[in-house]
Amino acid sequence: MPQLVLQIDGAVLAPPKVSSWPKSSLFQWLNFKWLHNFTIQGSGTVDGQGFNWWTLSGFYNNKKKVKHIPDMKPTALRFYSSYNVTVRDISILNSPQCHLKFDNSGGVKIDNITISSPENSPNTDGIHLQNTQDVEIQHSNIGCGDDCVSIQTGCSNIHVHHINCGPGHGISLGGLGKDKSVACVSNIVVQNISIQNALSGVRIKTWQGGAGSVKNVSFSNIQVSDVKVPIMIDQYYCDKYKCKNQTGAVAISGVTYDQIIGSYTVQPIHLACSNQIPCIDVDLINIQLSPSSESRGFQSSMCWNSYGKSQAPLVPSSMDYCLRRGGGGAVRRIAKSHDHACY
Repeated sequence: MPQLVLQIDGAVLAPPKVSSWPKSSLFQWLNFKWLHNFTIQGSGTVDGQGFNWWTLSGFYNNKKKVKHIPDMKPTALRFYSSYNVTVRDISILNSPQCHLKFDNSGGVKIDNITISSPENSPNTDGIHLQNTQDVEIQHSNIGCGDDCVSIQTGCSNIHVHHINCGPGHGISLGGLGKDKSVACVSNIVVQNISIQNALSGVRIKTWQGGAGSVKNVSFSNIQVSDVKVPIMIDQYYCDKYKCKNQTGAVAISGVTYDQIIGSYTVQPIHLACSNQIPCIDVDLINIQLSPSSESRGFQSSMCWNSYGKSQAPLVPSSMDYCLRRGGGGAVRRIAKSHDHACY
C-alpha cells in the first residue's frame, strides 16, 4: 500500500488567543483519523502556543472571573484509529495540553522527535498512549509539565528506549482504574532512559476501586538525577485533596526494576500497593540511589503489601526489606482473581 508522507520543514503555529479557537477544535488541534501507512517527518516545528491556556488554567473552577474559558484544552497532535504510523524528526512545542496522542491505534513508531514546554505548564503530557498496541518510542528528547510518556488502559507491546526526559513527571503507567473502570496494560518495556529534574522516575499509578491488571512490565537501565521519587507504585492515586477509600484495585504483577541508578530529592522508592490486592512478582535488581545535594528527603524506603525478590546491590540498604518474601498460593489467588477482566 502506498506510503503517505506529511513533510513539515517550517513552523506550524496554533492560534495564540483562547477566544480564537472554534468549539469543534477544543479537544485537539491537528487531528488525524483512520489512516494507514502514514508518516509525519521533517525539520520543522508544530507550536501549540499554549501560554494563554496555561495562564487561565487556575480559573477553571471559577469561570465568573474570566469569560470564554472552554472546559477542555486541545492536544496539539492526535491520531485516532490509525495503523502503521511514523512520527520522526519534528519538534512539538508548547501544547495547550498533551503534545502527541494516540487513541485506538497500532503499529506506531516515534523516532528522534523533540517535545518541549515549561515544567509549570499544566497537564502537558509529552506522548500519551491509550488503547494502542505495538508501539516503539526511541531516541527522543521530552521536557514538559506532566508525564514525558503516559501509558494508559488498553496498551500492550510498548517499547520505550533511549529517551531523555525532563523536566516532567517521568515515565508513567496510568492513572488507571478511575471511577471503577477496568484497566488492562501488559508487555511494557522501558529501558535506557535518562530522567532529570522530574517529579517521578518510573511509576505505576492506579485509582482505588478499579479493576483489571498491569502485568509484565520491565524498567531497566534508568539514570536519574534530582528526581523526587525515582521508583513508584501508587495504588492510592488521587488528583484532589481527598478521595474515597475503596477495596477494589487494578492487580499489579510481574514488574521488574533493574539498574535504576542516580540521585533523588525526596525518597528513593515508594511502593504503596493495595491493602486488598497485593502487588506480586516485583523484582528489585541493582538499585543504587543516593540523596542529591538538593535533597530534602530521607533514605528510608516506603513499601506496603508488595511481594517479590531483590538482588544486590541495593542502595539505600532500607530496600533490603522492601519486598515481602513468599507470595504463595493464597496471595497469588487473590491477585490473579482480579485479572479476569483483561482476558
